[in-house]
Amino acid sequence: MGLEQFAHDVFDGQPFSRYIGARLTNVGPDSAELTVPITDQLKQQHGYVHGGVISYLADNSITFAGGLALGGNALTSEFKINYLRPAVGSTLVGRSVATHVGKRQAVCQCEIFAVQDGEETLCAIAQGTVVSARS
Repeated sequence: MGLEQFAHDVFDGQPFSRYIGARLTNVGPDSAELTVPITDQLKQQHGYVHGGVISYLADNSITFAGGLALGGNALTSEFKINYLRPAVGSTLVGRSVATHVGKRQAVCQCEIFAVQDGEETLCAIAQGTVVSARS
């Protein structure tokens, strides 16, 4: 089985991702793109997407990018996120790429965009470390 099919199989096995309507929309040998439709249930009291949803998108896309770069199962070891502006629109997009890959860990960067009327607005950036889950 190729890494792309592996990634989709792993993603399809994530109940929380299915629950919020997330999709794995693009994968590469060291990158991943995930999307989440913005619904009322994912907003906080000001009408913006809740920071936890944005954080989920950063964490999961970072893990997929790092896992693909490491060649298989992986886990996030840590990540940091900066919220730049409120997320409003119809869709969130998280794009991550592994910027450094070693034998057991990868450091990844992620940009989170809110899409409204086809226009992408950067709303958060994150960086994280992903470790191989191989024993």
